[in-house]
Amino acid sequence: MTSGGSEGIFRKDKDPSSRHYRPVHSLPDVCPKEPTGEAALVLCEGPSVVADQHRWTVYNSKVNLPAALNDPRLAKRESDFFTKTWGLDFAETEVMPSFYLPNITKEHFGPYLQETAQREKIHERCKSICSNKDELDAVSSITNNHDKSRTELEQVPKIFMKPDFALDDPTTFNAVLPWSHFNSAGGKSSRDMASSRLLQEKLSHYLDVVEVSIARQISLRSEAFFHAMSSQHELQDRLTETARAVAVLRGRAAAIERIMCEGPLRALRQALTRSNCARLHNKLKLMAAVHQSQPTVQLLLSTSEFVGALELIATTKEVLQLELQGIHSFRHLGSQLCEMEKLIDKMMVGDFSMYSRSDLNRSLEDDGQVMEKDRLESLVFGLLRQRKLDFLDIYSDEMILAAKSIVTQVKDQTQNQMRLMTFPQWFELLKSVFENFILFLKRIKVTLSVVRNVVLEVLDSNQKSRLLERAAAGGLTEAPGTPLNQEEAELAYLTHEGLFISDALNDAQLHLGASTGQEQSSTVGPRQALSRMDGCGSDSASGTTESSSSREHAFLPGGAAISSNEDMMPSDLELGRVANNIQELLYTASDVSHDRCVKVLMARAKDGSLERLSSAEFVFLSQAVEGFVRDTEKLCCRRSVSLRGALQSQANRFVHRFHEERKTKLSLLLDNERWKQAEVPAEFQDLVNSIADGRITLPERKPQGTEERKPSDYLHIDGQKYAVVGTVLLLIRIFLEYCQCVNDIPSISTDMLTRLSDLLKHFNSRSCQLVLGAGALQVVGLKTITTKNLALASRCLQLVVHYIPVIRAHFETKLAPKQYSVLRHFDHITKDYNDHIAEISAKLMAIMDSLFEKVLSKYEVKAPVPSACFRNVCKQMAKMHEALYELLPEEQAQMLFLRINASFKMHLKRQLARLGVHHDGGPQHGLVTVDVAFYTENVQSLRALEKLDLNMAEIWEQKR
Repeated sequence: MTSGGSEGIFRKDKDPSSRHYRPVHSLPDVCPKEPTGEAALVLCEGPSVVADQHRWTVYNSKVNLPAALNDPRLAKRESDFFTKTWGLDFAETEVMPSFYLPNITKEHFGPYLQETAQREKIHERCKSICSNKDELDAVSSITNNHDKSRTELEQVPKIFMKPDFALDDPTTFNAVLPWSHFNSAGGKSSRDMASSRLLQEKLSHYLDVVEVSIARQISLRSEAFFHAMSSQHELQDRLTETARAVAVLRGRAAAIERIMCEGPLRALRQALTRSNCARLHNKLKLMAAVHQSQPTVQLLLSTSEFVGALELIATTKEVLQLELQGIHSFRHLGSQLCEMEKLIDKMMVGDFSMYSRSDLNRSLEDDGQVMEKDRLESLVFGLLRQRKLDFLDIYSDEMILAAKSIVTQVKDQTQNQMRLMTFPQWFELLKSVFENFILFLKRIKVTLSVVRNVVLEVLDSNQKSRLLERAAAGGLTEAPGTPLNQEEAELAYLTHEGLFISDALNDAQLHLGASTGQEQSSTVGPRQALSRMDGCGSDSASGTTESSSSREHAFLPGGAAISSNEDMMPSDLELGRVANNIQELLYTASDVSHDRCVKVLMARAKDGSLERLSSAEFVFLSQAVEGFVRDTEKLCCRRSVSLRGALQSQANRFVHRFHEERKTKLSLLLDNERWKQAEVPAEFQDLVNSIADGRITLPERKPQGTEERKPSDYLHIDGQKYAVVGTVLLLIRIFLEYCQCVNDIPSISTDMLTRLSDLLKHFNSRSCQLVLGAGALQVVGLKTITTKNLALASRCLQLVVHYIPVIRAHFETKLAPKQYSVLRHFDHITKDYNDHIAEISAKLMAIMDSLFEKVLSKYEVKAPVPSACFRNVCKQMAKMHEALYELLPEEQAQMLFLRINASFKMHLKRQLARLGVHHDGGPQHGLVTVDVAFYTENVQSLRALEKLDLNMAEIWEQKR
């Protein structure tokens, strides 16, 4: 910038030569001590990279800030340009003012503005009044030249100005050169020559006009052309300087490459070459290990090490897929390993079937320990690993065959003699079968417990594997219960020898700067595992045994390891189903055992032997079956129903026979009953006493030789005396037998209750036919049914009614709540018995009523007194009292005689009304009063009737 005047107004200098340019500096020297000579002179300029490597310079700048902020490609300026790179604190941080720059305000320009304000006003006023002469001349000249040029150009036809002007177009050519003016008939004439010359001059004139116009335009823009030319020279100079700087930079870069890069790069290339060689060597070792995998698998299979063989196959397949994919020599190895894996599957299934058969068919007298537990665990783990989850079906089939063989052995020994056996012999045989099946189920349960433990161990291993994977994926440092470091969190699988397979360490960490000792790290990949396996495969038999023990430690419970191929292991849902199937298999074992025992039971029941058992024998059978059912239910947690069902079927037949026998016996007793009071033996009194004490069961038979007690006339129950017949005593014992059967065989409670109800109904109906219906006259040969017979029958019925609630309560304890509805039979029976008792009482009343009607119809009021009629009535009353007093309780006797007295008063009142005797104090009234007093005295003289209120005043009709 230079000063253009003395008034303080500054103008730009138009001389381009006076511009100053920043000299071009060479790049800094990166190694100032190495070059010598001319190179040293060139490289000595600029900052030193070695000396100034930790100081920020302009050469560290990576972004042109104005260019970044004014990027035309962005639709709008980014508001987070600084914060997205340097953080939120960048925009919020206040920039401290510089201590070296003054704080410039508007007041600093005040003096200058005051000094130039007057001059600026004058200048602006002059500019508005008159313009510059030079500018006016230039403008007028340019305007005149422009108008002149436009006038001249307008003379040129418009066709020459079209953008698509082309003489090869016929229309355009004819318009420019009108040949019609030259086509004279007589050839060339002077006129044609003149026209041609005129046309040529016209076109030349047009050309001159255009050239003049172009020259004028060029002259107007000459300054711009000269400026462009000068700029081109300046650009060439700068390009020359740039080429020189680039040459210097290239030389310096070559020196840097020669001095600082060639050596380190050579070292890196050698390190990479060494790493590649190490990789190649490891690949070759890995190929050698894979090549030895097949012989190693065969060696493991020869010792039944199925799990180790499967792990080796899985690891080899993994290595082939991850490390040796595309190796031509191994192109068939994968399919061969798959075929070997299928062969191992078949071998494991066959071995498990053989193990199951030998375990289930060995002698039941052996101890309850699992046979070859390690072998079983290894087989189960191998089958689970191969997803052969149907191995329990094999065990189930073998179990069914073994259960059949247990019964078959017993049948073969005793088939011919079974029908000839007595019940005790057959019963001992049945108990032996039960004991064998209990031992059989115990053996199955122990074996299935081992299988279940293996399944649970695998399930636990799967869960731990997922925890390790989540820890490795999420950067976790510990798992539940055990802290994990970073290296342990990256370990995903285990080989069959307990070696880790991990891809956590990349190839650079494995090989770059690694020593021989580092190659033997505890965290290894599939290739290291196969290398170890290769060593095991090439060892002797002792080495194989050693690897087998390590495999057992790795896979079996107590040292369960995570499979190297997790996809082969069953899922948690599948393992849960296997565990449930194990429990279901135990249930099946219980059901099969019960079914086999049913076969034995039915073989005995074919000829009806079980139906002919005595009550005690059937109770023994029922108790044995119930004991076996309880033992199996406790052992297998399963309530099998087949054996109970068979026993229930036999029990129903037994109950039917049991009931028919006792019903027939009761019918015979009733048909031979003469309805006389029987003596009560002491054993029956003891029986009812035990019932009163709550023991609803038959008492044990007392040994012979005990002192015999005299029988009693009455049965004493709860302070009452019951005069009974012998049939009722036996009936009490019979229904106690029913209760005893229910105690011994609870499953027949409902059926037995129905049968007992039928028995009680039969006793009630048959006794009614024999006594009230007078059937005993023909059956037994009684001459007549006396009042004593009626009273005795009533008392027997009352005794049965007394025991019905006791029987009901006993059966209620044996029934399930949903079966309580059958107890309503006892309510119906009680009602029937009470109705029967009421009918007997009515019968006694009817006897006396007919007597009163017969005797009193002949009564006449006349002397002597007491009359013969009243004497006869009192005599019959005394006989009735004598017959009933020893049989009925005092309260019942009083109630009966009150009813008899009411009947007497009714008939007497009717007879007095017919005779016309009234309560008027006359002679007839006096005679009747004497007879009534005689009657009252005789009745009240009877025992238990002394305080009986006869109320004889009711015989007189009340006067209206």
